[in-house]
Amino acid sequence: MATDKAYSSATIRRLLRGQGIGAVIPERADQIQNRKNRGRSGGRPPAFDAVKYRDRNVVERGFNAFKQWRGVATRYDKHNANYCGGVLVRAIVLWLKRLRDTP
Repeated sequence: MATDKAYSSATIRRLLRGQGIGAVIPERADQIQNRKNRGRSGGRPPAFDAVKYRDRNVVERGFNAFKQWRGVATRYDKHNANYCGGVLVRAIVLWLKRLRDTP
């Protein structure tokens, strides 16, 4: 699971580990400094895979493409079926645009 620095707390990392989910979360600058200030008792830095973290933007761009459509972004629909239909229509429109760009 790749998230941004806002979710880098020890509690969230512990919860993810308990679920068997590998976290790809960079440490915040204040957490790095606090760990270093504690010296040897500060422990080692958590594992971080920069390559996987860079791939996170692909997913975020996908969500942002859906949110460009007002019906999906604001969720005015009262019924779940209508909202899911709107998401499906948006996915089809995005797919057709990408299909048109291919040779």
